[in-house]
Amino acid sequence: MTLTYAIGDIHGRDDLLAPALDWIDSHGRGEKARRIVFLGDYVDRGPNSAAVIARLIEGPLRSQDRYVCLRGNHEQMLLDAQTAAEGARDFWLANGGDQTLASYSGALPARHLEWISALPHFFDDARRFFVHAGVRPGLPLGEQSERDMLWIRQPFLMAEHDFGLHVVHGHTPDPDGPDLRVFRTNLDTGAVWTDRLCVAVFHPDIPGGPVEIHMITV
Repeated sequence: MTLTYAIGDIHGRDDLLAPALDWIDSHGRGEKARRIVFLGDYVDRGPNSAAVIARLIEGPLRSQDRYVCLRGNHEQMLLDAQTAAEGARDFWLANGGDQTLASYSGALPARHLEWISALPHFFDDARRFFVHAGVRPGLPLGEQSERDMLWIRQPFLMAEHDFGLHVVHGHTPDPDGPDLRVFRTNLDTGAVWTDRLCVAVFHPDIPGGPVEIHMITV
């Protein structure tokens, strides 16, 4: 049996990520293996994106545990800013990229850029579909576009729709969250502004939403 934990948008808040991982370590200490899914948006706006990325690259302390790190739209903006696309760098900087550069004291190291470039857009555990932003209603999960998985809000957030699997996502901050619905769960609690980072626990034998929620605060 593998418990799955999911963590919402971090946005440079390593001071929240570190205690979240400590809580998971304590909570699941008796489990043979644990899976931790990160829903993207590790960088921008908060004070320490560099430390967040370094911690995720380092991976779990226990060899039998696994990190699944998904790509968020802010990681995509960061990657786009490294290209010659017109306006891409200005767009990233205007959306918090300047705080990311400050945390690195300049350019990102090649290893961090390579890691970000390899991030997948979703994770499917056969009971839940983990993704950064959401999915387009009416389209099979296997046919979703990368852009929608990174950026979509509507019509996804308005849909009371059975997507086939319970969708676990972030991207749309809810300061009163998490937002627990029948067919989806939003774990983005706007940590960079609210000082609240959500950790959700999913049981392998229980489909649908989380069986437990823990809120990290500072």
